[in-house]
Amino acid sequence: MDKTTKDEYFDILKERQRTSKVYKDYQATGLALAEILQDREHKALYIKLAKQHNAQMLVALAKDIADRRNVENKGAYFMTMLQKALKNDKGESN
Repeated sequence: MDKTTKDEYFDILKERQRTSKVYKDYQATGLALAEILQDREHKALYIKLAKQHNAQMLVALAKDIADRRNVENKGAYFMTMLQKALKNDKGESN
């Protein structure tokens, strides 16, 4: 492979990296949760949660937590509140 071909290939790879690879609604929801909670490091977790649970409920909970100024770790608090919400939903359905 000559130098220009390699450079062109690397340019293509760089461009591909910039484009979004979101194909499903739950992926977009999970990425939105990560942005809302300012926790991009755990975006895969939020995508998994969005796949398993109601997207509207997750986004509403994340926005509520994001608006709270006294919460230092919004991602951890989100997980705690989500567990409580899911436990309450399960208890009400029985």
